[in-house]
Amino acid sequence: MTTTTPSTVAVLGPGGVGGLIGALLARDGHRVICLAGEETAAVLRRGGLRVESGRYGDFTAEVEADTLLREPVDAVFVTVKQTSLPEALDRLPVPVLSDAVVIPLLNGLDHMAALRERYPAGRIVAGTIKVEATRTAPGRIVHGSPFAHLELGALIEEFAEELRHAGLGVTLRDDETPMLWDKLSFLAPLALLTTRYRADAGTVRTAHRAELLTVVDEITAVARAAGAQVSTESVLTVFDLAPEKMMSSMQRDAEAGRPLELDAIGGAVVRAGAAHGVETPATAELIAQVARSVGQEIR
Repeated sequence: MTTTTPSTVAVLGPGGVGGLIGALLARDGHRVICLAGEETAAVLRRGGLRVESGRYGDFTAEVEADTLLREPVDAVFVTVKQTSLPEALDRLPVPVLSDAVVIPLLNGLDHMAALRERYPAGRIVAGTIKVEATRTAPGRIVHGSPFAHLELGALIEEFAEELRHAGLGVTLRDDETPMLWDKLSFLAPLALLTTRYRADAGTVRTAHRAELLTVVDEITAVARAAGAQVSTESVLTVFDLAPEKMMSSMQRDAEAGRPLELDAIGGAVVRAGAAHGVETPATAELIAQVARSVGQEIR
């Protein structure tokens, strides 16, 4: 991949996050192939990706769309929910990927091992993104935050420059473990507590602060045992600076009756705690409460 020749990029799951990334890259002159179900793919072939954004403006980007990757590409963004990952990966045949860089932007930790078992491990680059972007209909993306910032766990400078040129913020890191835990340490308490109490971040950090403190203490203890330099104080600082009306994607999924990423987000913390000898009783109980409230089984 070079900064002088447009790249060919596949987006597996062109929802809020994937749709925004795909649209920005396509607008900047790159070839973008969106991989989705037949109905969504047909909509994208007809009308492209329509973005409404205060940061990037309102625009429509023409993209290609298919139900299966049928040719080699330079990079693949995996932006489906963890709950649909196994089925979605059938759209990415191993022989077709060739030397593509595969960048999953999923919640949690365990997807990294699953992807490296299926595809060439050295081509999987851990990623996280800070953004508020919602798919309101197939091919329609509303970008609500004044930023869209990626962190990538590899020094892929040329591709990072392409992403920056398209308008995305990009930070490269040489160690994926602290990067993933930096996100999960904030995301897990936010997702679990906003969903459990059907409340926004402002309500959680005031009305349920004692429980927030307990859960953050457990999660950051696990993160430190895993090798990340994160503290309860640093997570609470970010939590207290979050917009008062902020909701989590898990909370939105619960309200819409969709499957929750309980295992990917909460289960990952509990499993890592067990692996490192750190007890997480409050987090485990919170996960169970959320599961009971939506009638979802947890493993």
